[in-house]
This record gives sequence, C-alpha cells and structure tokens, in this order.
Amino acid sequence: MSFDPSTLKYNEAGLIPAIAQDHETGEVLMMAWMNAESLMRTLETGQVTYWSRSRRQFWEKGATSGHVQTLKEMRIDCDRDCILLQVSQVGAACHTGARSCFFTQVSVEGEVVLRSES
Repeated sequence: MSFDPSTLKYNEAGLIPAIAQDHETGEVLMMAWMNAESLMRTLETGQVTYWSRSRRQFWEKGATSGHVQTLKEMRIDCDRDCILLQVSQVGAACHTGARSCFFTQVSVEGEVVLRSES
C-alpha cells in the first residue's frame, strides 16, 4: 500500500510545516513548508524538496548552494498536520550560513545569539 499525501492536514494555502532534523545528532536544523507534491518528490527522490512561499515554486534544498538535505526518514505527527524530516545535511541548513536556523535564545530578559556561522 502506498502513502497517500491527501490524508494529511494542510493549511488554507495547501501547505504543511516540515521540520528538518539531523538524523545522527537530533539537532533541529530548520523549518520550511511542503505541499503534497513536494512531499512526494522528497519521498521519491530522497532529496528534500520544499515549497517556497516567496518564490511560489519548488525548492530542492541545496540545488544552488550545494547544502543538500538527503532524506533518511520521514514521520508525521499524531494530528497529521506536521512533518518531521530526518536528514543528512551537507553544509549549512540556514540561509545565513549557520548550521541550524535556531541559534537565537529568547527569554524574558531578551535575546542572545548563541552562535552565528554566517
């Protein structure tokens, strides 16, 4: 039986959030959006493909930067409205050049940049 992406819950724009996590370390690398077709492209090719909201086109991670994400495992959450992508990341995941997009710590006192590799 093959996977049916229509069983997932997408937002009004037909998108679902996808969180990329390093499959070896568990580090959360980034969050982006997928639609049913980008999700299936990812499953079929093994190369993570997102949907770019700003460019309104498919975005194969690393196609221009070389910072490729290769899918190791895909999971869906219990509500079927979020995707977890366990990936092998080559280079930076963040467009700033950082390994992860999540390098700013926030508290009631303010923000602290823990690291910036850009």
